[in-house]
Amino acid sequence: MSKAPHWQLIATERLRDCRIFELQRLHARSPRSAALHDFTRIHSPDWVNVIPLTKQGQVVMVRQYRHGLQGLTLEIPGGIVDPGEEPAQACARELREETGYRATRLEKLGALNPNPALFDNHIHTFLAEDCEHAGAVQNSATEETLVELVAMEELPERVRAGDITHALVIAALHWWELAHARGAIAPRPSLSHPAHPVDRPERLPEAIAPRPSR
Repeated sequence: MSKAPHWQLIATERLRDCRIFELQRLHARSPRSAALHDFTRIHSPDWVNVIPLTKQGQVVMVRQYRHGLQGLTLEIPGGIVDPGEEPAQACARELREETGYRATRLEKLGALNPNPALFDNHIHTFLAEDCEHAGAVQNSATEETLVELVAMEELPERVRAGDITHALVIAALHWWELAHARGAIAPRPSLSHPAHPVDRPERLPEAIAPRPSR
């Protein structure tokens, strides 16, 4: 089988620092024609997301407003790996900040590139087991998260119903399914088989703990 040829990177130009990522222009040479072409890349720190599972078989999720979508989404906790942090440390921090929960054990499920056409980073997915409520949500000034506990067996129907639409959340749930299939972890919901119908919530649930005043 022949291999796809690599492009030769000639230069990288920083276009703009957007705080949580950097917009770059890449100058690269075509392996077929040797012509130079420009491409845009988003240079970003790595990200994490985490599937927090309670002893009762509930997944700790968050509803929050997303400015790109201009609407609310239902997601698992996640965020940026800060400088000096390991992905597991960032995972535990984001879980505590966004939900007020902590886990007794973290297990890495895998890592993906969010979109190789644009991004140069990876998102690391973890399973957090035996999660317990440990205190108030610790949102930053630009975050407002409402905690929602979702029964594990409801997740497939939540995806099918369009209540969970974040591609990286669905990818994380698939990592969970793959880990179970190879016998590495405890039971999980299957995204490949129907679950019992679940009504899409008509209003935001109450947070399990009050957000700190600011």
